[in-house]
Amino acid sequence: MKTIFSGIQPSGTITLGNYIGALKQFVELQDDYNCYFCIVDEHAITVQQDRLELRKNIRSLAALYVAVGLDPSKATLFIQSEVPAHAQAGWMLQCVAYIGELERMTQFKDKSAGKEAVSAGLLTYPPLMAADILLYGTDLVPVGEDQKQHLELTRDLAERFNRKYNDIFTIPEVRIPKEGARVMSLQEPTRKMSKSDPNQKSFITLLDDPKQIEKKVKSAVTDSDGIVKYDKENKPGVSNLLSIYSALEGVPVADIEKRFEGKGYGDFKQEVAEVIIRNLAPVQARYNELINSDELDRILDEGAEKARRTAGKMLKKMENAMGLGRKRK
Repeated sequence: MKTIFSGIQPSGTITLGNYIGALKQFVELQDDYNCYFCIVDEHAITVQQDRLELRKNIRSLAALYVAVGLDPSKATLFIQSEVPAHAQAGWMLQCVAYIGELERMTQFKDKSAGKEAVSAGLLTYPPLMAADILLYGTDLVPVGEDQKQHLELTRDLAERFNRKYNDIFTIPEVRIPKEGARVMSLQEPTRKMSKSDPNQKSFITLLDDPKQIEKKVKSAVTDSDGIVKYDKENKPGVSNLLSIYSALEGVPVADIEKRFEGKGYGDFKQEVAEVIIRNLAPVQARYNELINSDELDRILDEGAEKARRTAGKMLKKMENAMGLGRKRK
């Protein structure tokens, strides 16, 4: 059985875009693959975090992992910082990475632009991400399109390590969904939906209540022609809402276009809101059961233990390949 690894940062309540671009995929894949799904809290501290808020977000994300349908009996769910091999392997891969290729990463350039100083962790984020993936012999990584460059670097680092030291790493492939992989901002539909956007109307979180969701969808930017049609270049706002509807309901965009032929944006937006509310209702109910429960702690403890066993074996192979530690008799 092939192995999948992926993770999300606990930097605020995750958005509808995270759900469609990542979590929904996770649930679909867990029946057919050996899955490791991680809360990547060590990545979150590449920028300063409030410690109490970070811990709250870690637990909230863990509860959402289970609430969206991830089954701990099928997938290993764990917190990155509870498996020390990630940081250890991340350092070893930093020693294989080149500064030039790290400085060329789009996310580093975007996040460091205009700042007098940035943390070294922001620059070396990609080798840690590579370690996350490579420690588990990962075959397939389901990610949003914005992470594709990081996955390409992961492949480069794995191939370089295999060539320089020992052929121990599986070279992972990227899996990007065809529909809804990149959910866009409701207010600026040419930009990705982001929980860090200062405009609260631009994104929907998985824990927004029905009134908030309805209000945000109704205020979503569209255009003036009133025709519900997918045209990403000329109608990015309408196209974004169509993608969201299609991804959540599993209905082809063409069928949705036919459904709203001759109808205006008011009817269309109302139904998009209802689709989102209906899909998130069971997630929110399960989340509320889990958030303060012993069940969630048990799931995370068991997941961390399993992840430590698997990652530890690969870490030992890496250490042996690079000549670290003592040779045991």
